[in-house]
Amino acid sequence: MGDAAGTGARDRDAEGRARNARPRDGLGRPLPYGALGVERQPEGVVRTPEQTVAEAQALLDAGKPFHAHEVFEDAWKSGPEAERTLWRGLAQLAVGLTHAARGNVTGGARLLRRGAGAVEEWASLGGVRRPYGIDAEGLAGWARELAGRVEGGGGSVDARGEAPRLRGAR
Repeated sequence: MGDAAGTGARDRDAEGRARNARPRDGLGRPLPYGALGVERQPEGVVRTPEQTVAEAQALLDAGKPFHAHEVFEDAWKSGPEAERTLWRGLAQLAVGLTHAARGNVTGGARLLRRGAGAVEEWASLGGVRRPYGIDAEGLAGWARELAGRVEGGGGSVDARGEAPRLRGAR
């Protein structure tokens, strides 16, 4: 298990780090080797905050919250230390939606609430209500409302239909 197509070797990237090269579906779940999957997001891309928000929103709108989480993770890892809580919180919101769409009620709700708290905390401590145009308050409300619905027996959700608007209403 976990080896490259049953060869006994682990998947590795160009630098020799272990990386699972199995194809993934639109929610980031591994598929069997050789299956057609959804193209993965490249890792370690440095984007401006505006590019990060625009790319993540496009992925959320396409029903790919797992991929959006990877974009936010790049910003979290490459951005200024002072903004890490913001980007980490946004990544948690996206992966919370991913888990909710996969039917993981407990994990989805927990990550949605954790991300909501992180985004609100960053906005309040930094005194910035709309960092890069992001509606921190609206996102936190969306996440808590979705977490409550998922826990209330709603089961898995439609990732595209539940996608948040990072900058507020359409």
